[in-house]
Amino acid sequence: MTDAVNVIAVDHTGFAVSSLDEAVRFWTEALGFTLERQSEMGGDFLHQVTGVDNPNVETAIVRAPDGYVVELLQYSKGRQNGAVPNSAGAIGAAHLALAVNDIHVAIARVEAAGWKAKGSPLPIAGGPRKGTLVAYVSGPDHITIELMQPPAR
Repeated sequence: MTDAVNVIAVDHTGFAVSSLDEAVRFWTEALGFTLERQSEMGGDFLHQVTGVDNPNVETAIVRAPDGYVVELLQYSKGRQNGAVPNSAGAIGAAHLALAVNDIHVAIARVEAAGWKAKGSPLPIAGGPRKGTLVAYVSGPDHITIELMQPPAR
């Protein structure tokens, strides 16, 4: 028998972006995260870890109000590496779900910062999350965020 992977926690979520400045603005202005730090990395270490050829990258760490960390990475080859399709249903597409107090205020903030909702907020019809309002918003590079407003108790 082999040793099982022993995951103890989720440390962070990372997104490759085409413009670190635009991504930081989205996460801080539109979503209310705090910019923790920015740095640059590259060289053989990063190639060995990521498998990306000639990987020079600028990074930013942004933190949610509850402490959850998102890492934004702008690789030097940028769009040459490809891009995620503008569809939440595309194979390989991912989203990050954020709990919000007021989904309409959250969408207004995203739109005021220059991005848009992909649809209208609607309540989940059944199951353990019945009544939770949900909507997807799209940020730079088609990164999808699901906003979730739990029902009032």
